[in-house]
Amino acid sequence: MSDAEVTSEKRTSGRRAKASRGAAQISQLPLRDVTISFAPVELAGPDQVEAIHRTSIRILSELGIRVMSARVMDIFEAAGAIVERAEKTIRIDESLVAEALKTTPPSFTLTSRNPAKRLTIGGRHMAFGLVAGPPNVHDCVNGRRSGNLKDYENFIRLAHHFNAIHIIGNQVTAPQELPANNRHLDTYRANLTLSDLSFHCTAIGGGRAMDGINMMAIARGISVEEMAKDPGVITIISVNSPRLFDDAMAEGLIAMAEHGQPVTITPFTLMGAMTPVTLPAALAQQNAEALFGIVLTQLVKPGAPVMYGAFTSNVDMRSGAPAFGTPENTKANIISGQLARRYRLPYRTSNTNASNTVDLQAAYETGMATWGAVLGGGNMIYHAAGWLEGGLTASYEKLVLDVEILQNMMEILRPIDFSEDELGFDAIASVPTGGHFFGAAHTLARYENAFYRPILSDWTNYGAWEAAGAKDALTRATAVWQQALRDYDEPALDPAIREELDAYVARRKQEIGDGEP
Repeated sequence: MSDAEVTSEKRTSGRRAKASRGAAQISQLPLRDVTISFAPVELAGPDQVEAIHRTSIRILSELGIRVMSARVMDIFEAAGAIVERAEKTIRIDESLVAEALKTTPPSFTLTSRNPAKRLTIGGRHMAFGLVAGPPNVHDCVNGRRSGNLKDYENFIRLAHHFNAIHIIGNQVTAPQELPANNRHLDTYRANLTLSDLSFHCTAIGGGRAMDGINMMAIARGISVEEMAKDPGVITIISVNSPRLFDDAMAEGLIAMAEHGQPVTITPFTLMGAMTPVTLPAALAQQNAEALFGIVLTQLVKPGAPVMYGAFTSNVDMRSGAPAFGTPENTKANIISGQLARRYRLPYRTSNTNASNTVDLQAAYETGMATWGAVLGGGNMIYHAAGWLEGGLTASYEKLVLDVEILQNMMEILRPIDFSEDELGFDAIASVPTGGHFFGAAHTLARYENAFYRPILSDWTNYGAWEAAGAKDALTRATAVWQQALRDYDEPALDPAIREELDAYVARRKQEIGDGEP
């Protein structure tokens, strides 16, 4: 689809315009609260989980975490931690960790400008997020290109359109034609005007975090103080593994925690590069780094919502390139969930892949990682739709493939009805031996919604598939995202709120100027 076509579709209004297009809309699952209907898998035994915990405490108390923020040093020093300012290292013992964990909430809610889409994060609840952060974008029509605002806005439209996507990540693709120091304002505005979902703020510094908080409050028509009691945005704080906490991320964490907005502490740990090569060592280091950030949130504001984040995979030992969707990554997703539950914390994980194109590798690596995230009891699966090329590219076709995978998971997670009618004894008795159930009353009463209906899979026989053009899944995925953009309905927004958002963006851009926010 050309830019002109997208713009034309954007300007075409509502359901009446859709009816005139004549094409059947994409059949997708309805918006629903996704919950884990079975107990998460426990890949590590209780003693093994405790061994990881003990090693993590040794890392924190004997080796410490290097921090680049004098403010963080002051906070930890006031709490009784050992702060070595010359080395910029903070060491904490188990008692400080235990005290912090007494005040962390086991779950929290995220309320967007549409209260009907409020998310519960924690417990058995599961939410899927849009890909975040790639500098590039790709589709099979226009090829690979640098991230830009037009594509960014299209991804937000797709996230709003597909019910399997529950939350927007931090900049689905970086609009590189915009100034790096203020483009977060344009992306926040796109999030709030083109969708009605919650989103992840950029937390590189306190200013970007506060902009996200302020703009969500404007969109909801409430004060920042009111939103502190009913959070609307979230952020991810990435620890620079091994054991380094930078000052910009620290300021973002502090701003979010002070204002009652959830913070996800996520070490980025690749076995063989940022951690030792063994999975237990990687998990111990990940755990130590996550606990350090979690403690900081509670020192800033006891009771501040916080998530246990995990992003542990491995590298290709022959090239050093990151690998995702591996057996090690899948195991890490599962065991990290056990650690999060040990601390009674909501759990963030991911289902990423390392493929450079939307192909078999992208599908099976994402499938593997998704199973690890789901079986691990992930409460938020980040980068769940659109991630490609190890996170360097946001892909339109991959987003469609991922929505199919996520919808399959949603159906797998849906509880099974074992009522007498569903057990179907009378239906079985009504069909003679050697007969069939196509015409049975039990079948006819259910045939429309008996089974999951895919948006991407083609279940026709070979002859019918060939006669229809022999289109493979990648070709079909292109048609799906194009139709989704045609079907997209921009959510209504009070003109006064839109004007207030525009005025805020204009004022902040003037304040930021050429400097950092």
